Amino acid sequence: FSISTYNKMWTDAQKDLDIQLRKEREEFLQPEKDRVKVFKMLAISYIKYMQIFRNLETAHDQLVHQQKRTVIRQVLDGVIGRILEMKKEMVELENSEFHYIDNILEDLKLLPEDIEVPIPRYFIKENLEVLQQREKVLDQILLNAGLQTQKPVKAMTFAEAIKMIQVAERARQGRCRAAFMKQIYLEEKRERQTKLQIQMGPSPDDAATCIQKVWHGYIQRKKTEKMREEEMIFLGMSLPPHLKKTSISQMHAGQVNTLQGEVQVRHEEVFIKDKLKETEGLNIKETLQDQIGQCFIECRHIIGKFPDYPTEEAGGSTAILSQKTPEQVAAELDAKKEMALHKKAQKEKKEKEEGKEKMKGKNPQKTGKKVSVPAEEGWKMAPSNFLSIMEEGNNQYKAVWQNRDEGWDFLQDHDPELIKEEKREEVEEEIRVQVDELMQQKLENLRLAVDGEKSDKQKKGRKSEKVRAAMMSLAHRTIDSLYRELVEEGLLIKAKTVNLSDYVGKYSYLGTTLRQVDIEPMPSLADVRQLIALYGILPLGSQTVHEKAPVVKALLLAGPTGVGKKMLVHAICTETGANLFDLSASNISGKYPGKNGLQMMLHMVLKVAKQLQPSVVWIGDTEKIFSKAVLKAEEEMNPKRLEKILPKFLKALKAQDRVLLVGTTNRPFDANLKPFCKVYQKIILIPRPDYASRFGKYFKWFLLWKHIILQNGGVITNLLNISCLAKLSDGFTQGHIVQAVQTVLSELRLLQMTRKPLRTAEFITSLARQDPVYKEEEEAFK
Repeated sequence: FSISTYNKMWTDAQKDLDIQLRKEREEFLQPEKDRVKVFKMLAISYIKYMQIFRNLETAHDQLVHQQKRTVIRQVLDGVIGRILEMKKEMVELENSEFHYIDNILEDLKLLPEDIEVPIPRYFIKENLEVLQQREKVLDQILLNAGLQTQKPVKAMTFAEAIKMIQVAERARQGRCRAAFMKQIYLEEKRERQTKLQIQMGPSPDDAATCIQKVWHGYIQRKKTEKMREEEMIFLGMSLPPHLKKTSISQMHAGQVNTLQGEVQVRHEEVFIKDKLKETEGLNIKETLQDQIGQCFIECRHIIGKFPDYPTEEAGGSTAILSQKTPEQVAAELDAKKEMALHKKAQKEKKEKEEGKEKMKGKNPQKTGKKVSVPAEEGWKMAPSNFLSIMEEGNNQYKAVWQNRDEGWDFLQDHDPELIKEEKREEVEEEIRVQVDELMQQKLENLRLAVDGEKSDKQKKGRKSEKVRAAMMSLAHRTIDSLYRELVEEGLLIKAKTVNLSDYVGKYSYLGTTLRQVDIEPMPSLADVRQLIALYGILPLGSQTVHEKAPVVKALLLAGPTGVGKKMLVHAICTETGANLFDLSASNISGKYPGKNGLQMMLHMVLKVAKQLQPSVVWIGDTEKIFSKAVLKAEEEMNPKRLEKILPKFLKALKAQDRVLLVGTTNRPFDANLKPFCKVYQKIILIPRPDYASRFGKYFKWFLLWKHIILQNGGVITNLLNISCLAKLSDGFTQGHIVQAVQTVLSELRLLQMTRKPLRTAEFITSLARQDPVYKEEEEAFK
């Protein structure tokens, strides 16, 4: 039963989280001077949190119970944020974006897959309708602007149509005629054999031998298949049949239940809310009216006049119904005024003192006083923004769900009592808005009847109308119109559908060994994939994580041509549902000329990116913006026009704005490094794949050559030596391999595949026509 499996997964994750939180309170609060020990502590915690993250994400995706999903979601966001904080500490400790923890994984008896960053599926699922609608709008705009063409439908003349029908019909008749003639031939053959057997007489030995051959062959094939299956199970490369069947059925059941449960719970929530309105709505309304009326009378007795009704922004009647008396409210206001005056006086005094110190201490070195430097206390964990979130979620789990009896709930889709508690607040809020309208009018009537005066709101009504009219006249353009313009200008482009898992590459198993002998290893493609997930995908996908985690506003992907930099940009957009803006120098050339035009363009991009977040702003060949000298051929393109305004663009991005600037470059060493590194604080080096990445015998991993050949429609046989291809392609990138495969696997070659299998020499010949990445260029990147 799938629900019990995912409930157990959630329970286990919560237990592990409880242990981890206790460990953090004990270990990370004490200062530690041994940096090796500190890194080991951080790495182990990072791995543990990654395992908790994976289990929580699976439980959140598969469970149907809405209240459970809400609790898991809170903890899940907290765990993601804590992982990013751990990563930041590890980077600062080692002064490197890449970490090699293969020795720790070995001690913990874990595999590299256990630290692979899972991409939460709710990033896309929760916004699926919006993303699909946005994609339709984008396709329509591109189609109308002529930037995208529909698949051509070949127009056919009447004569051509008749000819095609005739050809098809004659072919059909030919096949029928051939089948008919074959049947006649077989019947005649059978008759001849029957006559021969009648004349010669049947041989029992021949018949027995024939039956034995067929039977022995069948039995041996079955035995061989069974032996192979048992061997695969013994080696751990395949699941036992009963487990495999269960897991498939569980996954299917979970997916079906999730789809059905969401609709069911939505209907149930609406039903419970309507029921509450019917049963408790009238009582809530009467109670609120009585309480507000009582407050009016009490204020009239104490202050001498009726109070002003609080605005909707101030909370409406909730501000009136606070537990404080009018005297307490007045005292609080007086205290606030005094505090403001006191702060102002202190600020003025401080400014005067600072001015005197500046005049006195222009040359502090001449004073001869030694500045005492505190002794290094050792490393201490920085304060976290996510521990409180995880603690709160953990406490909520213990209080509500840990020992909850759910035996009565067979469907496991929702808890009506918990929904009732949530919806009661919503019902009260809706009724309070109605009551506010009634009581506001009642207050005006009371003022007219008792005090004979009109409210300030009525006196100032004309003025507010004038202000509103002025605001309407200054209304800006809509987001839809800005979106359309950016698409038509080619600044907002359609991202290719490519997942991060499609970026194939293996984990480096020699990282720790190389560092121990003072050799800095080249990062593996698995390390690159992990950084893209941590710095790009996770913060863009979750608003809570983006607001509270260490902010990465700009990301630079540097590496030789063909290593998949653009593919990773598109993968970030696919995994998060982000818009993709292309501000490459070649793309914005000739668009929005002049300084004002450039500012307007960036303002439009920023406004649309913030409004329709998440968004990715991509700058291809970004080194040209910061180049030391512009080539003559590129003078017309004016690539340096973004150099000065780009830091301002980044400064305008706040913590709540899920917008990421991604630059790609294949020649970072051509840039002026000081402004270049000031904009791109996170730089990810993407190397060419080494032999271990291209060829490995690790189960469940698509090898790069094999993956690309199969992806392009090829069939792998014994005549194709992938090991040889992997060895000979040393120095080439993924792009080179893709190009070589696509050149070989033309339409004609694919048709010949059945009678002419693929051979190694075909791909080697195609690959040899391309220029590899030389060692000098690789050293320059390092």
